[in-house]
Amino acid sequence: MPYQAEYIWIDGTKPSPLIRSKTKIIENGKEPGIWGFDGSSTNQAVGSDSDCVLRPVFTCPDPLRRPGDKLVMCEVLLTDFTPHETNTRAACAAVAEKYASAEPWFGIEQEYTFMKDGRPLGWPENGYPAPQGPYYCGVGGDKMPGREIVERHTAACIDAGLAIEGTNAEVMMGQWEFQIGILPPPLIGDQLWVARWLLFRIAEDFGVYATLEPKPILGDWNGAGAHTNFSTKAMREDGGWDAIIAGCEAIGQKVGEHVSNYGVGIESRLTGAHETAHYSKFSYGTSDRGASVRIPWGVARDKKGWLEDRRPNANMDPYVVSRLLTETVCSAAS
Repeated sequence: MPYQAEYIWIDGTKPSPLIRSKTKIIENGKEPGIWGFDGSSTNQAVGSDSDCVLRPVFTCPDPLRRPGDKLVMCEVLLTDFTPHETNTRAACAAVAEKYASAEPWFGIEQEYTFMKDGRPLGWPENGYPAPQGPYYCGVGGDKMPGREIVERHTAACIDAGLAIEGTNAEVMMGQWEFQIGILPPPLIGDQLWVARWLLFRIAEDFGVYATLEPKPILGDWNGAGAHTNFSTKAMREDGGWDAIIAGCEAIGQKVGEHVSNYGVGIESRLTGAHETAHYSKFSYGTSDRGASVRIPWGVARDKKGWLEDRRPNANMDPYVVSRLLTETVCSAAS
């Protein structure tokens, strides 16, 4: 019996790309292969030369369809099989290969906001909900809109075999988070994009959409980020503290390059308030959620482990962020 393969890719929409997907019916026993699409409809080609190529890079079970169906994360190529300009995975894979001996690992905390009728899910039609305070990791039907979607998404990620580590409600009403990791690049990007696709797709069934906008509501409300936990083999080994501090110092030398690639609209979120450092400044410290890079207290105690870059937006590209952190830290250490 044939099966359904959902081919997923990142398009060329600006300023932030969208996720696209379409279904291919494949004969049983055959693996998903090269496919194509109309790039002129995804901001990736012109109509007179519209063909783009999909090359599978990561495949997992499709938890929303029948047993045997698959989700297929793809990178986009030109018809000469070179990377399309929107293909950020290719550069990430090259950097990962270059610094493979350093064994870079990532865990990403993906925040997002459920929206319905132009406002965050659960917000009143006029005015605002109660101020922030009871929502973070809260319990209670009047405070936690969207939990049923979160539960479906979590189960789907587990059934798909993704490396989901946990979920929690976030600081603003209607805002939630899931974590993917610990994985090397570019696999961290492959799995996070698939997890995002599952979130968007499941939200459809509830008449809701999930946005990765970094500041969906202006004012005294927390934004949405994608805190990125990063380590190398040297950081994780006994005596890794020196490597962690060296990593923080290296990251601090490239503030502009990193921030400009950490997601569109970062200036609206990294204001120095709401558990952020200002986007134009750099700092690091133990347990400091107001720093650019936080070193967890357990890491400081054990003198080994990882660091957390708190600056990436919810709408960041994990291929880009994992490439930058790997290259910045590993090149400084070599």
